[in-house]
Amino acid sequence: MKVAFLGVGHWHAAMHADAARLAGGRILAAWDDEAAATRRFVERFGGAVAASPEAAVAGADLVVVMGRPAQIAARGLAVLEAGRPLLCEKPIGLQAGDVDALIDAAARRGLFAAVALPHALAMDGARAGLATGPLSHSHFALINGPPQRYVDDGVGWMLDPAISGGGALRNLGIHGIHAFLWLAGGADVRVEHAAFGRAVHDAPIEDYACVTLRAADGAIGIVEAGYCFASMTRGLFSWRIAGRDATLVDSGETVEITRRGETATRRVDVLPPGRRYEAMMADVFARLSDGRPPAVTLGDARLAIALIDEAYAMRGR
Repeated sequence: MKVAFLGVGHWHAAMHADAARLAGGRILAAWDDEAAATRRFVERFGGAVAASPEAAVAGADLVVVMGRPAQIAARGLAVLEAGRPLLCEKPIGLQAGDVDALIDAAARRGLFAAVALPHALAMDGARAGLATGPLSHSHFALINGPPQRYVDDGVGWMLDPAISGGGALRNLGIHGIHAFLWLAGGADVRVEHAAFGRAVHDAPIEDYACVTLRAADGAIGIVEAGYCFASMTRGLFSWRIAGRDATLVDSGETVEITRRGETATRRVDVLPPGRRYEAMMADVFARLSDGRPPAVTLGDARLAIALIDEAYAMRGR
């Protein structure tokens, strides 16, 4: 699998490159609008330094698109119009409507177009063959270190909501919102409540968000996202799924499964959050090779982004 990378100045570029190589892929070419970022990427991971995005994607079996949200939307659309399969970073665009042109292009050209949201895939293995019964609630928390990390990584624009589209909810909360949509299995989901905080870092973006979702069947989803963990090298990750017949708790390294009527809790090892992109990339390669649709589609991402838009809109009510 020959993989091209666009926007390699993104802080997830190394994660995607490592994942591609571990999955047996070959890095074909890389491009970024900052030439120094492209050189650093190629020196570390190999491939050719492309003079343009068009040159980078020529001959690629898959194109990984990263960058600022508006750039991801524009670059992703160009890749699809060039007839190449796509794996998009998030967030795509500044609002849900920015995804529509990509959805149309992928459908019109019959192209594979996936989005990098790996956590549901990790939990899916633990849930295989396990009936939880009706869902009571899901609680997803992803709290990373201070937003200074983005300044240090050379992507200080993450703190400018006009460019980033928002703060912790837009960047991190999409994982939890997509996870709840995945659990809801296509049922309508709405935002019931949204709270935002800036008390810790007083940045233009929120450093904490808590959103309450409700599915049409009454199930509740609580999503916490933040930049308020007191470490630049660690964070907090947890995901709890509580159903009538079973409770699953993903602590980031194991999933604990407690079933109704059983006294023992079963533990299933899973990849830690930072390595889940490895499993996601391997899954993308397998689905692309087999002609199967992506695990996370552009349409899935659009639904999650629309709920984020709705939560942000509540700040003005």
